[in-house]
Amino acid sequence: QVQLVESGGGLVQAGGSLRLSCAASGRTFSTYAMGWFRQAPGKEREFVAVRSWSGSITYYADSVKGRFTISRDNAKNTMYLQMNSLKPEDTAVYYCAADSTDSPSRLRVGNAAYWGRGTQVTVSS
Repeated sequence: QVQLVESGGGLVQAGGSLRLSCAASGRTFSTYAMGWFRQAPGKEREFVAVRSWSGSITYYADSVKGRFTISRDNAKNTMYLQMNSLKPEDTAVYYCAADSTDSPSRLRVGNAAYWGRGTQVTVSS
């Protein structure tokens, strides 16, 4: 089992920045693909960004490309999402996810083995 705990959400004005963290515990961290998803009120959960354990493969949703950066520190068992130039439409609950394999392409379509409980991000206009 892998436990995922998100932090770093909050309220920010449009154009501002936030950095989300996802702390992982349990089974080996470094060999899993990990990523971020979000769910806005009244909408389905959507893919934001995923990354292989080495960082050689990353995928971003078109809506966040150039503004968000996914990274991870395997030594700290922590993944990050740096969010810049935030827009009101980025408002959502952000979820951390991990696969049981190192397959970002599998994870990006939502086939995660583990999910965090989410952290709220609210961007005011």
